[in-house]
Amino acid sequence: MEIRPKSLLITFIIGLVIWFIPVPEGVAPNAWHLLAIFLATIFGIILKAASMGTMAMLGITLCAATQVLAPGNPSLSVAHALSGFGNSTIWLIGLAFFIARGFIKTGLGTRIAYYFIRLFGRGPLGLAYGLNIADLVLAPAIPSNTARAGGVIFPIMKSIAVNMGSHPEQPETHRKIGSFLTLSSYNANMVTSVMFLTATASNPMAQKFAKDLGIHISWGSWAVAACVPGLVCFILLPLFLYKFYPPELKKTSDAPAMAAEKLKEMGPITVKEWLMVATFFILLALWIFGDLFKIDATTAALIGLCILLLSSVLTWEDVKSEKGAWDTIVWFSSLVMMGSYLNSLGFIGWFGKLIGTQLSTLPWTWAFPLIIIVYSYCHYMFASATAQAAAMYGVFLAVGISVGVPGTMLAIFLGACATLMGCLTHYGHGPAPIFFGSTYVDMKDWWKHGFFISVLFLAVWFGVGGLWWKVLGLW
Repeated sequence: MEIRPKSLLITFIIGLVIWFIPVPEGVAPNAWHLLAIFLATIFGIILKAASMGTMAMLGITLCAATQVLAPGNPSLSVAHALSGFGNSTIWLIGLAFFIARGFIKTGLGTRIAYYFIRLFGRGPLGLAYGLNIADLVLAPAIPSNTARAGGVIFPIMKSIAVNMGSHPEQPETHRKIGSFLTLSSYNANMVTSVMFLTATASNPMAQKFAKDLGIHISWGSWAVAACVPGLVCFILLPLFLYKFYPPELKKTSDAPAMAAEKLKEMGPITVKEWLMVATFFILLALWIFGDLFKIDATTAALIGLCILLLSSVLTWEDVKSEKGAWDTIVWFSSLVMMGSYLNSLGFIGWFGKLIGTQLSTLPWTWAFPLIIIVYSYCHYMFASATAQAAAMYGVFLAVGISVGVPGTMLAIFLGACATLMGCLTHYGHGPAPIFFGSTYVDMKDWWKHGFFISVLFLAVWFGVGGLWWKVLGLW
């Protein structure tokens, strides 16, 4: 990504303006100056002034050079600025990227998708569910939903649409089936991404910020809390689109045969695919039951990666060439580091108390939906869930806790919202440009149906999710 000088200049000016605003009473000067660097970094990412990695390195460098993390102590300031690289949550995401490479390299992810299409693909709804179930199966082990969508689901979806007569270069054919499958596959990816802690990068970031505020969320507790509202959204989404954005084609009897032909071309399952399957189940077992054996989620991911390396499913060259993982480790480290220090230096607590005072007259049952709705629709300003979580998650969680909202319930719901609201725009999440770029859905339809889908998601998470969390004792 090229540097955009005008956007970079705007970013720089925003940072300077915030830096020189008089420090509010109750806030440490270095905490306020860190906020200026943090917000400038976020705005730079939103404005696409430079790549996320470049903006992250600028943020780290400014934290070290200005000594906002340890005033008067340059060596300690550098150590604090680089502390994000020692965060186990960040390495969990990086390691899971490497493991995901195994699904793509062996062809196992593609094979799984074709299996479900062969089983369910006799009609548009069946095709949608087939593709979506494949995404759901892959979600726990592929933390980049962009890689999952772009590397596995989207190419198959597009191939099916073209074979069914929906051609990207022929707009009059888009509604035949391509438009329906595009919105279904993309938004299902948003749903599967919130059901597992390791299904997208912003979830562990939310887990880390929640931990900073004293809320412990394990892989298993996240999955249990999110599974019921997630599955309801997963089931309702294709039905909702079939009703309000229906495909013209009502039967797709050729799709199972096409999938069967593709599977035939792939041949029998290879030894490396079986090794990938075995590693996948070992990882799931360790992530779900790791607490019983005192094995951290990151340690489990290290074990999984070592199995793949020792079995030659992956090589070290594969690990080195996984640019998405290394890129994520860099910018994720920067954002998590700044977000953590905003909390430890007292800014998050101060801001949460300030907003909490305004909401203090409301019972938490009124404040809770207000916090969620405001946080959710702020996503129009963001191009990724990670950017929104880094900028706003800690503050909104602190506000909710200060007015009495049960912490674990709010932490998981806020963590889900940043991804679920990717449905709103054609830039709202990493996979969005991939699906939107197919041209099957124009911007007007994407935004219109995206808004209605957001309402559906929130209604399910408030209603079904609320009842489920009551059963779990979260409130």
